[in-house]
Parts: sequence; structure tokens; C-alpha cells
Amino acid sequence: MDLMVKDKTQLDSRYPLSEDHISYFKENGFVKLPDVFSSEMLSVYGREISLKVRELNTMHLPMVERDTYQKAFLQVINLWRHSGIVEEFVFGKRLARIAAVLLEVDGVRMYHDQALYKEPGGGFTPWHADQYYWPLASEKVCTAWIPLQQTHLDMGPLEFSAKSHHYADGRNLKISDESEVMIQNMLKRQQFNTVQEPFEFGEISFHYGWTFHRAGPNTTSNPRNVMTIIYMDHRMRLKEPKNDNQILDRDTFCPGVRTGELIETELNPVLYHVNHDGASE
Repeated sequence: MDLMVKDKTQLDSRYPLSEDHISYFKENGFVKLPDVFSSEMLSVYGREISLKVRELNTMHLPMVERDTYQKAFLQVINLWRHSGIVEEFVFGKRLARIAAVLLEVDGVRMYHDQALYKEPGGGFTPWHADQYYWPLASEKVCTAWIPLQQTHLDMGPLEFSAKSHHYADGRNLKISDESEVMIQNMLKRQQFNTVQEPFEFGEISFHYGWTFHRAGPNTTSNPRNVMTIIYMDHRMRLKEPKNDNQILDRDTFCPGVRTGELIETELNPVLYHVNHDGASE
């Protein structure tokens, strides 16, 4: 594939993250950032990501035969292991530095990447918190949610529950019809505000692992193509898994790491450290 990007310096350049962005993220558990990448750059890298999604996707059931989770999106993980072009995008320091600053750490590692493609007619994504799935010893972890097109409300952009990362109830629920009902009722009782907005092309969100979020169905005739990257503190250690999903994640994304050890396998490279900038911050 011939990458026709005029200015690839965006991948590693500094984003003008403000104190307001940082304080909003800490208070609300998420933040949406405008103009992180140009539409040209996202379109070019998005073509390669979509190519790998089509190549690696294993879900081929008709929509009517899928369960709620399967209807929500096509999920393809660690695309960077299958494409040097995707690796170039995922390893970019611009996003990784944003994650490090938001998490208030001096470096971040890869936990894993994943494409989440909501097909035309794809169903809703139930309320959940990502960190239910992760055997990670601290809350210093976040997801960059990167739409590869302008994402209108009828395509199913993320809906966040503001400040819910401070609330512990519901953290034992995986993505399911049950989590949709139980977490939604819980959030209403606690009077958490929810925020669902369209994403402009180039707008990217970051959210903590314990921030509750969902997404509506895609009622359009076009796919909602999204790439995500999960960043964790470069000093993150493995905790004892609390459920079968965390056991699976441990074995898949932290191979050979034992409880209490630093997660530093070949699957978890450091993507940003303050030394990359030539000075500490």
C-alpha cells in the first residue's frame, strides 16, 4: 500500500492539550479532543485498518443470528501485529503522549489495540466499563477512541456517563443485555449525567477504564469504523484475575506475566516516555 500522506509528522507531534482538557478528564472520566489528526491522515490509515479488519474478522453470522455482543460490532484485536502500516499509526507518540498526560504518568505502554466496526444495521453496545475485562493493578489506563469517519448520532458514537469512574457499583458486569439494564438503572438512581455527541472527523475521545459508557445502534447504510488503542502506565503490574475474562486477557495480552509482576512483554511496548521529548515534564 502506498501511503499518500503529505505530512506524517502529526503522528508524533505534540497536541495542544490544555489544563481545561486535563481537569475535565480527571473530573468526568472522559474527554473529547478536536482536530487531533487531519481527515487526510485518518482516511489513509483507515483504509489499511479496514483492509485488515476484512481480512482478520471471524464473525460471519447473519445479523439476526447473533447475540447482543456480536451485533454491537466487529472486533479485531492487535492489528499492529499484522500490518506495518497499522503499527506505524498505533505507535505514534501524539496519542500516547496525550494518554500519559491525562493519566498523570511519565510513560505509557500498549495494552492492546482493537478495531470496533459497527456494521450498517448493527445493534447497540450495552453499558459497561472496560476495566471489568482487564487484570491491571491500577486505574492508570485509558482508551483512545478514534473514529475513522465523521460519526453522526445515528451511527452509534460513544455515550459517556460523566463522573461514573468514581463509582464502584456495576463493575462486576460484562457487556450484556443485563449490564445495559442494570447499569442504566444504577446511573439514573445516582443521577449521573450522560453525554452523547457526534464526532467530527479528526475528533478523538479518551476515557478511563472504569468510566461507564455505551453506544447506540448504527441505523445508517454506512459502517461506523473505529480504531481504539488502550494505553496503560508503563509501570503497570498484573493483578490476580477476578473473572474468566481477566484470565483470558492475562493469557492473551500479558503472556508469561505473573501476578504482581511488571507487564513488559513484547506485546506491551512502551509507546511514549518523557525521554522521547528530550526532557522530563
